[in-house]
Amino acid sequence: MPTYVCTATAGRLTPAQKAEIARSITDIHHEEARAARYFVLVFFQDVAPGSCYLGNQPGPADQIWIRGDIRAGRTTAQKERMLHRMMQDVSRVTGAPEDAVWVYLSDLPAENLTEYGRILPLPGQEEAWFSSLSEDLQERLKALA
Repeated sequence: MPTYVCTATAGRLTPAQKAEIARSITDIHHEEARAARYFVLVFFQDVAPGSCYLGNQPGPADQIWIRGDIRAGRTTAQKERMLHRMMQDVSRVTGAPEDAVWVYLSDLPAENLTEYGRILPLPGQEEAWFSSLSEDLQERLKALA
């Protein structure tokens, strides 16, 4: 947690763009939501042309959608900064106009989520949660930071 899914027409994003978007989303979430980088998961979903519709028309080929499921407890200001920064960075990386980059954040209660064999902590309680993990897992996660 958080899990971000970036959806675009197949072939729209190069491997280098995907890597840069994943880095950007990870950095933004870490900086704004104050969550460890090892929590941030980014998926890319390629959609075949003609498989996405906006209204009753095929979706624009340049459109990029990002949905982020994040733990509840972030302020409106934090979420606004995350939304704007992600939109701007993805636009910069891909050359898509900002109005073609749509970002959605969905708050989920931490107590409804598990990762690494544990129910996720509330925002601000990550250190105690991390300490409850096995030493092997802690070392593995430190390598992701």
